[in-house]
Amino acid sequence: MPTTSRLWRIDGMPLLPPLPDLSLVPRWLWVTLLVLACFAPIPFAMVARMRSVPAEQPRIHIVPNMDNQGRYKAQQANPEFLDGRAMREAPEHTVAREASRTVGAIDTGFTESGYVTEIPFPVTEEFVRRGQDRFDIYCAPCHGYAGYGDGMIAQRADFLAQGTWVQPASLHEDPATTREIGFFFNTITNGVRNMPAYGSQISVDDRWAIVSYVKALQLSQGGGLQAGQEAAQ
Repeated sequence: MPTTSRLWRIDGMPLLPPLPDLSLVPRWLWVTLLVLACFAPIPFAMVARMRSVPAEQPRIHIVPNMDNQGRYKAQQANPEFLDGRAMREAPEHTVAREASRTVGAIDTGFTESGYVTEIPFPVTEEFVRRGQDRFDIYCAPCHGYAGYGDGMIAQRADFLAQGTWVQPASLHEDPATTREIGFFFNTITNGVRNMPAYGSQISVDDRWAIVSYVKALQLSQGGGLQAGQEAAQ
């Protein structure tokens, strides 16, 4: 049999190497390993606690990304106020943006029986002039200053001739000349067909002022000098 470094038994099976003698391991090494085993879970426990327990100070951010800003959040304490609260009560008569302000015909332009037929405000010269000012800003770009549907936007769309533009309605032709007062208010508020809604941009008072100017514009353009004088009155 060739000579090898491994010992063989009589039956030809190799002898297993002897087990290490653990008694030869120094005592201080055992103590060190035991201490490390006891303290090893502590960092993980601290991380778990920091992630789950609310803290007064913000967490450490290597890249802040404006996550922590110098301002108070909801339900936080603020020593600057006597009640110690950062959140302040809303001023009296405050209406939430999401709340509905609809309380009647003055806000909708119609009742259970149909559109209103009279403007619910005193129609004074100042009121009509206010309507003209708002009309020139919001309506004239499409409907034109005289209300014939020939505003600058309409002219530009006709020039491009892309086939996607719907000509604005003339305020001096049917059905505009025969519609109720409330119809115009509702149209300004909610829009119609391609016309967008202006309820979020124009106040209720100004919408009624625009309606008064539209009716005055119809009278002035449709009936000659006498109608113009009636519209002015």
